[in-house]
Amino acid sequence: MARTIVVSGGGTGIGRAVAARFAADGDRVVIIGRRADVLEKAAGELGATALPADLSEPAQVERVRAALADRFGSIDVLDNNAGGNVERHGDLGGVAERWTANFRANVLTAVLPTEAFRDLLNPSGRIVFISSIAAFRRSNGTSYGPMKATLHPYAFDLAAALGPRGITVNVVAPGYIENTEFFRDTMDDERRATLIAQTHTGRAGTPQDVAETVYWLASPGAGHVTAQIIQVNGGAERGR
Repeated sequence: MARTIVVSGGGTGIGRAVAARFAADGDRVVIIGRRADVLEKAAGELGATALPADLSEPAQVERVRAALADRFGSIDVLDNNAGGNVERHGDLGGVAERWTANFRANVLTAVLPTEAFRDLLNPSGRIVFISSIAAFRRSNGTSYGPMKATLHPYAFDLAAALGPRGITVNVVAPGYIENTEFFRDTMDDERRATLIAQTHTGRAGTPQDVAETVYWLASPGAGHVTAQIIQVNGGAERGR
């Protein structure tokens, strides 16, 4: 029986790969993102429903919630994928501005839709947050890692609150993943080689690696897995 899957940040990169994985299984997929043109293109290619919105804005989140309730009534899986290191791109001024920007991009975009949509989740529903290896080690002076780490205790509390409804809540923390917009034009060959050398598997991760992990967490086979952080980084977080 087809499920209703909601993927934030579903227009590109990891989010698009997650959406594609569920769509390939015949599920109804809804993708959410700020860039309407990118989102509509992806939705057309995947056979998904596009709901453009800035999920750091409460009014826009409420609009999306109303659309989900009206079109689908309930949902089965919420994958909170929207985010990125805002400090990596552009001049954001002082410390407060930089940290606030990454708070909005990585915390509010996950917490606001989760709080808004949680009552739409069916029994045995699934919530997955996309964190980062940066939450476990130095973040090169940016606020990105600390903001991703903020999601971890939130997910643990949510798992306890929703567990009686049969809903699981987990976190996936990728390492270096190629073919996404995360690094844009800041990745060079030397940096790429360094990141790959940190893994035990000798390769970069792919969006599909993360998508398969999210798909498993949303499966019946993972029904007793909750309040966990699943690392998808080829062992890089453990070091060489």
